[in-house]
Amino acid sequence: MSSAAPAPERGWTAAVRRRLVTALPPEKLLPDSQPAYMASWVYVFGVLTVSSLIVVLVSGGLLALKGPAWWHVSTVGKYVNSLHLWSVELFMFVLVLHLWAKFFMAAWRGRRALTWMTGVVAFLTAIGTAFSGYLVQQNFDSQWIADQAKDGMNAVGIGAFWNVLDFGQMLMWHIVLFPVVICLLSAWHVLLVRLRGIVPPIDAPLTDAEQVPPGQEGQA
Repeated sequence: MSSAAPAPERGWTAAVRRRLVTALPPEKLLPDSQPAYMASWVYVFGVLTVSSLIVVLVSGGLLALKGPAWWHVSTVGKYVNSLHLWSVELFMFVLVLHLWAKFFMAAWRGRRALTWMTGVVAFLTAIGTAFSGYLVQQNFDSQWIADQAKDGMNAVGIGAFWNVLDFGQMLMWHIVLFPVVICLLSAWHVLLVRLRGIVPPIDAPLTDAEQVPPGQEGQA
């Protein structure tokens, strides 16, 4: 019986798999323990942000199934619309708390600059998503907001590209483009958190893996 080692797997799929397993081993993606300092409430806001985002996406998907007028004439539609609204309110609230908490914790420490930047861009994208959501309510509030916002869009030179008075365009941005960007950024952000680890309290020493070599301070 031959005892020779099996030949290494070849091909680009095997190379990609080895690269992914090396960068994101299962014990990092799904850890079964966390550092003791995570017992603080400040570390809950990130989980609440992701949880509320899931509710936002599910309720928004249900609204999209029946079309943009359903939530005005159906009792179930009004309930789902209210669920969507309050999940968005919770999402933005805990997202701001998460952003400020990580800012005062200097969460970009320990080679986590890219993690911080993806979170900030996701926050800015969420603002655009919420704004476009207000524009597609199909009531007097949305009409007033759109009429006032068009002057601001024209003032910065994007009114011809991003026409807030065009209901169809705003609806597509709100239910397709913005959600896709937020989901991609959120997934990237979570993967970076798993890869780099949870940022420790600001007075805690960094581990050897978190230390930035001299001359590379500006690199993620």
